[in-house]
Amino acid sequence: MSRIHIRGGHVVDPACGLNEPRDVYVGDGRILAIGEAPASFVADETLAAEGQIVAPGLVDGAARLREPGASRKGGIVPEARAAATGGITTLVYPPDTRPVMDTPSVVELVHSRCQAAGAARVQPLGALTRELEGAYLAEMAALRDAGCVAVSDGGHPVADTLILRRAIDYAATFALPVMLTPEDPTLAEGGRVHEGETATRLGLPGQPSATETAAVGRILALVEESGTPVHLGRLSTARAAEMVAAAQRAQLPVTADVAIHQLFLTEHDCDAYNTEALVRPPLRTAADRDGLRRAVAEGTISAICSDHQPHDPDAKACPFADSETGLSGVDTFLALALRLVDEGLLSLPEAIHRVSLGPARALGLSAGTLRPGSAADVAIIDPRAAWRVTPESLRSRGRNTPFIGWDLAGRATATLVGGRVAHPGNEAESSRRQS
Repeated sequence: MSRIHIRGGHVVDPACGLNEPRDVYVGDGRILAIGEAPASFVADETLAAEGQIVAPGLVDGAARLREPGASRKGGIVPEARAAATGGITTLVYPPDTRPVMDTPSVVELVHSRCQAAGAARVQPLGALTRELEGAYLAEMAALRDAGCVAVSDGGHPVADTLILRRAIDYAATFALPVMLTPEDPTLAEGGRVHEGETATRLGLPGQPSATETAAVGRILALVEESGTPVHLGRLSTARAAEMVAAAQRAQLPVTADVAIHQLFLTEHDCDAYNTEALVRPPLRTAADRDGLRRAVAEGTISAICSDHQPHDPDAKACPFADSETGLSGVDTFLALALRLVDEGLLSLPEAIHRVSLGPARALGLSAGTLRPGSAADVAIIDPRAAWRVTPESLRSRGRNTPFIGWDLAGRATATLVGGRVAHPGNEAESSRRQS
């Protein structure tokens, strides 16, 4: 494996407290040193990073890759490669595949396809219950042994509180982190947008904020009872963030993330029946957006994900009520995170933390750092690279995003995964395509 010298970049690593110009030395798939070269180090390749940020590769805590079950929408290989182009080195894959990721054979399929991609690594989440139906617990020991880093309801909340309690306790016996969807399925039933002004104006069934807050209350009660760590995925309301903050002050072992689009968009982006803005949980009010932004700034929400859900064109080219939920997010994830810095919400180290070390810690992953000895998952970022979001600028198969037409800044010029250059930069890619 090549020895790589990353020269002249501004290293940002929240885990090490680094925010200064340093050289980085990579070998045998790991970070060998930061600053001074190791003794007898001879580089096989040098990556010039002057004027750029050198950071841990991004860790995306929720990315659906559509394989197995819906490869017409995406696929592990193309989506992992698109992620690497966006500086993402780890994709956390929810278990709501078809078939569901509740058996080792499905997990092994995902791992084999990830190896074929030669790009961002994929970390599968095992199903909390069989078929995600909320009736019987999944074989968590077998899923852990097959390589699942955590277990999750995969967007299918367990309605029976007793079964949910048993599932959380069972996962704890195998030291498996638990990721839950804070949604009351009964209150959510039929709701397409936030229950409020936009729903009324468009004549669409709404989903109240209580859909989320009621679920958060139930989950926090179980955490308080059991003491088992739980991660809440994709908060959408300011009130839920306040509940999590209160639980954290009470020393409950709970963490949370938010999808990055919730920090920029509101229910009004669904105006004119814009199906690209149809997501789950729904976009909510400006007050909710601002409350989520405060929670991210304060660290209550320690992780930001893309909630990547690529779709084929037909999935969105239909009436709003019939359209599928979700947006394609890996292409815009990095630039939107840097926009939070430009807007003054986060410092650069804080932003890097929320999209790397934060999600890694929440799920117990050994990622999100450039500490010597760690895996050489590195993003080299040009924060000034300006680009416009167009269908042609997206590498994912999914072109379904409400950010089309936005002008953003920030591109990954190179991405290393395990010490191997998985994304060599746009110029190298162009020359490769022409050859």
